[in-house]
Amino acid sequence: MDGQVDKVKGRIKQAVGDLTNNKRLKAEGEADEFRGVVKTRIDKVVNKIKEQI
Repeated sequence: MDGQVDKVKGRIKQAVGDLTNNKRLKAEGEADEFRGVVKTRIDKVVNKIKEQI
């Protein structure tokens, strides 16, 4: 769930950055979204490992 929050937060920052022409905010949004994707994938792997144990 935490990864999903980061992805949404990132998308919002990117949209605001686009609207205000703020490159720094857009870049932060891209980083937040990427962090969310990574967290989500790691959580999936951890859950699969736990299922196997």
